[in-house]
Amino acid sequence: MKRILLSGVALFALPAAAMANCPAVTVADMGGIAMGDYPQQFELSAFQEAAGCTMEFSANPEIEALNAAIRGNGDLPPLAERLPSEPLVVVPYDSIGQYGGTLDVLSNATEAGTSDFLSVRHVNLVRYSDDLQTIVPNIAKGWEWNEDYTQLTFMLREGHKWSDGALFTSADVKFWHDNLMLDTNIFESPKDYVLVGGEQMTVDAPDATTVVFNLPAPKPGLLAHFATSYAQGFQPKHFLGQFHPAINENADAMAQEMGFENGYAVISAYYGSSDWTDTPSPLLSNPEKVGNLPADVVPTLESHIYISDTTEGRQLVANPYFHQVDTTGQQLPYISRQDEVYINDNEVRILKLVNGEVDYKSQSVRLESAPLLLENQESGDYSIQLKPTVGMPAFSFNLTSPDAAKAEVFGNLTFREAMSVAINRDELNEVGFFGQGTPTQILPFNPVPNFVDPKWASHMAQYDPELAKTKLDEIGMVDTDGDGFRELPNGDALVLNMQFSTQGIAGNVVELVGQYWADVGVQTTVKEVTPDEYRSAQSSNLLDVGLWQYGAPLAIHSGLNSFFRAPFGTYFEHRTGMLWGEWLDTGGASGVEPPQFVKDLSDNIDAFQSATPGSDEQAALGAALVEGFVGNMVMIGTVSSPEPIYASNKLQNFTEFKTWSFEYYRTYPYRGTQWWLTE
Repeated sequence: MKRILLSGVALFALPAAAMANCPAVTVADMGGIAMGDYPQQFELSAFQEAAGCTMEFSANPEIEALNAAIRGNGDLPPLAERLPSEPLVVVPYDSIGQYGGTLDVLSNATEAGTSDFLSVRHVNLVRYSDDLQTIVPNIAKGWEWNEDYTQLTFMLREGHKWSDGALFTSADVKFWHDNLMLDTNIFESPKDYVLVGGEQMTVDAPDATTVVFNLPAPKPGLLAHFATSYAQGFQPKHFLGQFHPAINENADAMAQEMGFENGYAVISAYYGSSDWTDTPSPLLSNPEKVGNLPADVVPTLESHIYISDTTEGRQLVANPYFHQVDTTGQQLPYISRQDEVYINDNEVRILKLVNGEVDYKSQSVRLESAPLLLENQESGDYSIQLKPTVGMPAFSFNLTSPDAAKAEVFGNLTFREAMSVAINRDELNEVGFFGQGTPTQILPFNPVPNFVDPKWASHMAQYDPELAKTKLDEIGMVDTDGDGFRELPNGDALVLNMQFSTQGIAGNVVELVGQYWADVGVQTTVKEVTPDEYRSAQSSNLLDVGLWQYGAPLAIHSGLNSFFRAPFGTYFEHRTGMLWGEWLDTGGASGVEPPQFVKDLSDNIDAFQSATPGSDEQAALGAALVEGFVGNMVMIGTVSSPEPIYASNKLQNFTEFKTWSFEYYRTYPYRGTQWWLTE
């Protein structure tokens, strides 16, 4: 192969046959071809017309061997039969890639710190482009709304196939909605994104490539939900449906022959009881039964599929039926394999990054590690981007603590105000964030829309320890035993147990805030735990203090109400007021009845989502949401700061990120399928 230079990066020229009949255009050099309806991608016919070419397709030379590693897959048909009739043409950023290699990544644990890795291979019906403003097609070829945003129609790709070669159709979307999301044997109650103001929507599949979402009220943000969410709006009916009693009358008998109690038990083994797309496969959850199952994992539409899953890590290979090609007709992804290892020790993770043993990492890498990472970029042959976050480190008090005395204090707004003004955000910024951040109160909308009154950014965010002490005195929290720390109003001792995980917040930030609170007489203890331990305690309503990132862009709030509805987040986010959430979810049948402001927030977010985007009505509702949330100090903000994004210099077509964020689903806007690795 001939070595060439392009955009300052040493590459190798591709064999002429791989270039096909269409030009090797990139975002860096479009060769005079104008972008079409969407940035950085075309439908096949649109690209051929714009480029004046007829595309010929080519595949990874390893694809037969990669397919052979996928248990349950048969022999591969020709590439033309594996691609949709209208594949998505992806314009690479800088260069046409070379096939091969293994993307090496690391995560905290089986289901902790893994969203980074998930987002590289992720697909959904649509996605955000890297401008984080434009929604573009992905699995869906296109979409259209009716006039009042009560009907959303998706057009799918004819001939699109699952990773096992089975046809993907609208029936797979309807199966996901009707037989998984709404089945109480799988989900105890429907997720917010399949509801509109608490009411169920319906899904129609009038033909194989058309899906219609019928909404009981307007919800313009449903499209943005599919563009940002890890929860994919489809599952393989041909595979999971065979174990679903409503689809197959022999499902239970079939499952029992495989050693499972019934069909739902098999679905649980494959799909779990969560919409998280990284539930451990049967390889890990049922190793003794794997041989009886038709495949190790559920067929996927993603760029890579699991072939190994253990407590130490996972391995994946390229999906031989993936629906994307580059501008020369090469089927994506370029990278043949992905290898994920689990390391729960943050210091060990950082050491591996410094040593250049990882190709990409962002999640759980905090600004406190930036100096060390920046110092070793050259020796480790990697690069660091420092990018702003959408959420910020936030603190909350358990508003429904099982300890009645604590619940009374935590639920007192004066207490929460005191704890907010006790925080020295300017010092926290200098010490914890190297002066790179902006001290601020929590603002649940970020970036901040015009309807948010600027006053909320400084609400109870001034450093005033004397005011904090006065407020604590007012509610009867005084030092009765002379040990320097305040007791609860009933005389009981109070020690705030501050458990944290580096996946959600940096340890030095927790320690500093704990010291600020101790300085005004509230005793604290700080302990690092694993993400799973943290979430388990949170789910069980056992935390004293919530410690995690918080905040989301307008697009998220338009489609997901959980940030403003108790417990003010999902399992993977910051939550408080768990029993208030239970009361709302059960219509008052269980849990604890929340105060009126919590009920108002729940009503207002539903109304906000149904309002016309950009309207005066939506702006008024948005302003009311911020006032209700920030004014009642549901969360306490600290400092909005950048965080590190790590990439090996071997990783090509890796672009500049706009944000370090889970909220836009990490790498999803930046098109990991067109990454490739130099030797």
